[in-house]
Amino acid sequence: MKIFDVRAYCSSNIDVLFFFDLVYTVDFVLLCVGRFKDVPSMPQFPAGKGPEVFRGRAMHSMEYAAMDHDKAEEFVKGKKVVVVGFGKSGLDIARECSSINGPEHPCSIVYRHDHWKLSGWFIWGIPLVDIMFSRSTMLSVHKPGEGFLLRLLATLLSPVRWGIMTLVESYAKMTLPLSKFNMVPQHSLAKDISSGLVLNMPDPDNFFDAVDKGSIKLKKSPSFEFYEKGIFISDDNIHIEADIVIFATGFNGVDKLAHMFESRTFRHYIADSPRVPLYRESIHTRIPQLAVIGFSDGLSSLYTSEMNSRWVTALLEGAVKLPSVKDMQKDISRWDEYMKRSSGEYHTRSVLGGIEIWYNDLLCKDMGMNPIRKKGLMANLFEAYGPMDYAQV
Repeated sequence: MKIFDVRAYCSSNIDVLFFFDLVYTVDFVLLCVGRFKDVPSMPQFPAGKGPEVFRGRAMHSMEYAAMDHDKAEEFVKGKKVVVVGFGKSGLDIARECSSINGPEHPCSIVYRHDHWKLSGWFIWGIPLVDIMFSRSTMLSVHKPGEGFLLRLLATLLSPVRWGIMTLVESYAKMTLPLSKFNMVPQHSLAKDISSGLVLNMPDPDNFFDAVDKGSIKLKKSPSFEFYEKGIFISDDNIHIEADIVIFATGFNGVDKLAHMFESRTFRHYIADSPRVPLYRESIHTRIPQLAVIGFSDGLSSLYTSEMNSRWVTALLEGAVKLPSVKDMQKDISRWDEYMKRSSGEYHTRSVLGGIEIWYNDLLCKDMGMNPIRKKGLMANLFEAYGPMDYAQV
């Protein structure tokens, strides 16, 4: 049942109003609604320059993904398709369209920024996760709430982290023709890792071969507008004719979460700041009888949500005690500062990125468990931490 109203009272209970006017009085509410679905994120256009003037079909990737394989093939076959966005969904849709239509009806990808792309998760036979998601690499990053010694160690090790990231960037440029197609990002790999925007490209030769043959066309532009026959990029004075425009522009998780509440006050609590302010990425200080699961992201969304769930379970069982509202707000501010520093304009994505181990350490300490999950010093320092390390939490 879809909750659309949550009202808090001074008592220890929350009344939850469901859409067929049934009221359930409960002590605590868990919202496990997901972030990357249901509410599409769509660019805004000036009046007379949006999809309403386009004679073709404009849609979000969510609608396209809901089609089965045969219906999707029939929908794009023989048509000129423009895909807006170059993330995983945009890449998958463009590949599918190019394989169906070939260079006779090329698929155009229109996107704003380049992000780092990798051809796989191994570099010269070394697992990339061991390089970027081990405790030793995490120690070279300034973390929210770290003490003096850890801050000093991160400063001393920062050149090592820079060297590792530069090595991975060089490998990406060696194994993928990023320079040839003007796809080398202007920012560091570390920023994309912190923002969750690194893209793994399975079978990259197939993609770049399609670009070479003209089945896929790439166009980088900060903005565009619609006209009757397609889209117009004013910066370069280019018209791209299209029958279909598919927005692979992600989802608006904040809006989705805020509109779970009928109360304008609660909506304001959720959406008032650029990044949803959640203590331990779960508890809102103004709504402490509510936990949000799965809103933050990490190397693996499921893995991050599982750890989040175990912490909330411990909280409900009384094994974890919340600090004062003031202390929780201070901690949230420290995490906000870290994400702004590491992710820049993408900090609202709330991606744990390169400090997922640090986040899990804090959860383990809150639950009274040892955060060191591996046996042996070398394993703890140089092997990647993953779901199996926390299986007994």
